[in-house]
Amino acid sequence: MKSNCFRDFVQYSSFNVLGMLGLSCYILADTFFVSKGLGTNGLTALNLAIPVYSLIHGSGLMIGMGGGTKYSIQNIQGDRREANRIFTNAVLLAGVFATFFVLAGIFLAGPITSVLGADDRVFRMTETYLKVLLLFSPAFLMNNVLLCFVRNDGAPQLSMAAMTGGSLSNIVLDYVFIFPCGMGIFGAVLATGMAPLISMLILSLHFVRRKSNFCFVKGRLGVSRITGIITSGFPSLVTELSSGIVMLVFNFIILRLQGNVGVAAYGVIANLSLVIMSIYTGIAQGIQPIVSRSYGAGNAKDVRAILRYALTAMLLFSFIIYSAVVMWPGQISSIFNSEHDEVLQRIAVQGLRLYFTACPFAGFNIIISMYFTSVEHPLPAHIISILRGIAVVIPMAVILSFLARMTGVWCAFPCTELLVAAVSVVLLKKTEKRVPITAD
Repeated sequence: MKSNCFRDFVQYSSFNVLGMLGLSCYILADTFFVSKGLGTNGLTALNLAIPVYSLIHGSGLMIGMGGGTKYSIQNIQGDRREANRIFTNAVLLAGVFATFFVLAGIFLAGPITSVLGADDRVFRMTETYLKVLLLFSPAFLMNNVLLCFVRNDGAPQLSMAAMTGGSLSNIVLDYVFIFPCGMGIFGAVLATGMAPLISMLILSLHFVRRKSNFCFVKGRLGVSRITGIITSGFPSLVTELSSGIVMLVFNFIILRLQGNVGVAAYGVIANLSLVIMSIYTGIAQGIQPIVSRSYGAGNAKDVRAILRYALTAMLLFSFIIYSAVVMWPGQISSIFNSEHDEVLQRIAVQGLRLYFTACPFAGFNIIISMYFTSVEHPLPAHIISILRGIAVVIPMAVILSFLARMTGVWCAFPCTELLVAAVSVVLLKKTEKRVPITAD
């Protein structure tokens, strides 16, 4: 039984890490091509707009992961009718969120751009990116819902293929739209918006081949089901949104300390962080279906074994990542410094070395939060997510930037994750004693 458990972990987590790495290239490809085609101002505009992307993507993950968790547990317990109702409610909820985002794109793109801190030099580019991103929100939301349900329906390979296919299309279209077509920032965001459409086209194979165990059924939004989906998926929203919140707060602080060049330097670090955090998110999302399945079957032994495998993999990745950052910070930052700005290079090199000391602590928090969600213990997951996404990191950034300026800014993230990791350990020890399942 243990060997099967390890095999499932390797299969689901490896596919999801690869898929999430591909998915994270949505923004990384934009960063690279925008830096080459539009310079420092383009990089600044992109960085100012990314928090909105995090909100859209996080909303889709909340609905998808929350619904997927509930679906997996109902499915393993044999209640297929309720499983289909959960999927239906997840789709309807995604529609509600999509309506809100589209209306915001049509009527509020300008005011949102102002709130995000764009000045006259980057306002128009930032507004364009935001408006198109919000108009494509239905595709982002539905893609995340389908990815999570297909993964929980026993097809992690197809989910990975869809995420990777969408990302590769984004990279190709980024180049085509920005350079040969000369479409500028509009081309960058258009390529990003088309990627989830291609991903969903790949996911449609799950239905064409008639391998799907879920379907849309007639019915209205059910309050209890919607509450259950949001409660289970909320930590996924906060985990994703925390990147946007941290970026927003840091943008305002760095604008005051170093101006647009500082924000551009932070853009290098923030976008690299999205890729690195996607590895941990991939591990966490990979264990969710098998932890929920084992939990639903009452198998505590496998639940805890899977958690150990996930934490071991996280530590290995953290060692590799930070070693690379310490050895080659100049080379990494120069990839995105097309104008060879010495100030940008100096700020980014210092930031890379300090910021990514957070890796093992952030990875631990992301995995533990998903573990709690997968075994239907949402409260500790909520606590971890809110602490690391809002309650600790914002005051930490303000205080440390006041005390140590840019050095304090870079240290705020690792200090936050270390503090929250200590809280996570306490919550894990308390909750493990109360997990209501019996080991085989």
